[in-house]
Amino acid sequence: MRTNELFAKKTVFSFEVFPPKPDTPIETIYAALDELSQLYPDFISVTCGASGSGSGGNRTVEVASAIKHTYGCETAAHMPCIYLTEDDALRTLDALKKAGIENILALRGDETPGRERAHVFEHASDLVAFIKQNAPEFNVIGACYPEGHAEAQTMAADIRNLKTKVDAGASELISQLFFDNATFYRFLERCEIAGISVPIEAGIMPVTNKKQIERMVSLCGATLPVKFQRAIAKYGDNAEAMRDIGIAYAIDQIADLLANGVDGIHVYTMNNPYIAKKITEAVKNLL
Repeated sequence: MRTNELFAKKTVFSFEVFPPKPDTPIETIYAALDELSQLYPDFISVTCGASGSGSGGNRTVEVASAIKHTYGCETAAHMPCIYLTEDDALRTLDALKKAGIENILALRGDETPGRERAHVFEHASDLVAFIKQNAPEFNVIGACYPEGHAEAQTMAADIRNLKTKVDAGASELISQLFFDNATFYRFLERCEIAGISVPIEAGIMPVTNKKQIERMVSLCGATLPVKFQRAIAKYGDNAEAMRDIGIAYAIDQIADLLANGVDGIHVYTMNNPYIAKKITEAVKNLL
């Protein structure tokens, strides 16, 4: 099923997982997928893995295929593009098609130090347009950034780039993680003003340890509200307390987002079924 069709019927609730590293048996993720699928998300997206190439050295297609055909859950495969040639992209699309995958999250992708970019798809919007031209049967999802992309000069410029991505054929958007819902609501207003009318899922990261928070903030520049900072300062060295606080904070965020009528919630599970289960149980009656 094309995931964009879901939004006409309900508030969409989905998960993200990542494939095992190349030196780890792929079977290590199957137990987590089994538990996650039993929570009945609308779909589970699969990141590209460590190589970031979108073809070859990652297991995105294999994991996405297992989610759909073994565990009976709809899926979306991440496809980063800055290291892809057109031939690479076509091979990836062919592999996804043969695996029965219908949804692609088109991304620019992160740079690997010392690796030369292909300079074919400089932006995610270039990949979106390429997919819609060469394989229009795919549903293409885009990423969006409530606090602006780290490389965008201004928020206005980032919104213009997002409009370009949607105009190229992205039928829905999934947001980068954020911790302040007011930031997301301002972002939605900017999108509406810019004429971006596709469904936008709110990306929620249940942060459950101090190092994870520090890493996420450094990578994406997300702002931490004062009340969350205080909790980290008090409980950051207590693993169980931080886990419970992270789950509780995510549940509070999601409840507020749902009360305000968001299109969907996308939970970055970090392959942790326990966390996903606690959140799902708390919000399932709100969906």
